[in-house]
Amino acid sequence: MPFGSVKLNDGNELPAIGFGTGTALRDKDAAPYIAQAIETGFSHIDTAQIYNNEESVGVAIRESALPRSDLYITTKYGYGPIQETVRTSLGKLGLKQLDLYLIHHPRNVGFEFERSWKEFEKIKEDGLSRSIGVSNFNLEQLQSLVKTATIIPAVNQIAFHPYNYAENKGLLEYAAKHRIVIEAYSSLTPITKFPGGAVDGPINAAAKRRGVAPTQVILAWVKAKGVVIVTTSSSKQHLEQYLAVADIPPLTKEEIAAIDEAGAKGPPRTASQKAGRAASLALALAVSIAITVGIHTSFQSPFQVRNLHLIRFI
Repeated sequence: MPFGSVKLNDGNELPAIGFGTGTALRDKDAAPYIAQAIETGFSHIDTAQIYNNEESVGVAIRESALPRSDLYITTKYGYGPIQETVRTSLGKLGLKQLDLYLIHHPRNVGFEFERSWKEFEKIKEDGLSRSIGVSNFNLEQLQSLVKTATIIPAVNQIAFHPYNYAENKGLLEYAAKHRIVIEAYSSLTPITKFPGGAVDGPINAAAKRRGVAPTQVILAWVKAKGVVIVTTSSSKQHLEQYLAVADIPPLTKEEIAAIDEAGAKGPPRTASQKAGRAASLALALAVSIAITVGIHTSFQSPFQVRNLHLIRFI
């Protein structure tokens, strides 16, 4: 059974899983990886101006020889005059119209949401993109944009995984109220960046019960939250596993709750974070000792102060 699609608030449909060309494919020729993704069954391709690979995405689109309607293409605004930038992206992609155009990050528009969103609304009105949306907007930023918008954003693409679900619950609730679809990237963070954390237990247990990979359970959890998945891999086997998530038995309420509860505990500290913590504690201890010694020596005779170094390590 395929992943299917979700309906956006503007009436258009968005494939419920997409192949992303950021991270490892930034500044690279993404064409062979996209070709593999399309061959595997992906139809939704996600790129961005700042990924610096839109031209190779365009090559992959042309070389696929698929009808335009068979592919769903997203790109994101990063910098420059908005109307000029979208047309440049269209040229690089070899398209007349995008399926989805996003503000990549609030800082890319200087946090000036009203002015920049009017430009995006014009892009939709002019037919340059069927749908428009945002990325990396938190709750307050999305509320601010919606407050003055004529066209409500169709999508907000964010980093989303069990370890940041609790902090994003309010955002998800607000988005649902306005029928704004949440797209998730970096959903496999518990495995790729924070292995050995609290969510490993419930995820591995759910995977074992189904005979599937832990990565599939995480994506099933994302799907259960009503969130669209944007993922990537250079491995065809992994891509096949991601698409197969649509066929595995849905997670139970108890399994979802267990993952939520474990995720709320936060990710484990990385080696660099532990080292940083140790360094901070060492510095704090050194400062404390220095202050204590300073207070102590203020009551010593000049002879005692001069010879303090002789007894410090006794």
